[in-house]
Amino acid sequence: MARTDHPLPGADGTAREAASREAVAVQQAEFGGTQWGAAFFGWLSATGLAVPLLALVSAADVALGLTEGASAAAIGLRGAVALLVVLFLSYLAGGYVAGRMSRFSGARQGLAVWLVGLVVVLLCSGAAALMGSEFNVLARLELPRIPVGEGTATTEGLVTLAAALAATLVGALLGGALGTHYHRKVDRAGFAG
Repeated sequence: MARTDHPLPGADGTAREAASREAVAVQQAEFGGTQWGAAFFGWLSATGLAVPLLALVSAADVALGLTEGASAAAIGLRGAVALLVVLFLSYLAGGYVAGRMSRFSGARQGLAVWLVGLVVVLLCSGAAALMGSEFNVLARLELPRIPVGEGTATTEGLVTLAAALAATLVGALLGGALGTHYHRKVDRAGFAG
């Protein structure tokens, strides 16, 4: 696609670069900040990606027989690592969607995606605890699962939970930053001489 050059005022690139920075600063002052709608759609994207990725991991486990003959500890460790990878990739994509939608403050948008996910998990957990296991909708959906035990909170379970929180947070922050990086490239191209 041919590019047409429309020179901006200024004899040199310094004036164009200053105009670019000023325009982006004005836009960010007007439209920056946390965009909760973008964060919600980022969380939906993260959740939507997690389901097929978990299904693929479960299918690969069955097809390759990765858990056959393995000890419970080995199965738990493999399952935890697979879960962390899936969660990281899912929240990376969710943060990217939010950062790309909002244009500014990518890391902040990624944090907002993570916070939306945390609030949803806490609300679902609280509702299940209050209403009892017969109303636990997430357990009844029969979504694909990685073979990690759901028993009592053990040290390994708590470490996995902390690692999952960290993986999702890092993924969402990085994804948000990557999403806004695209807009900075567009801004530079738009003001290039």
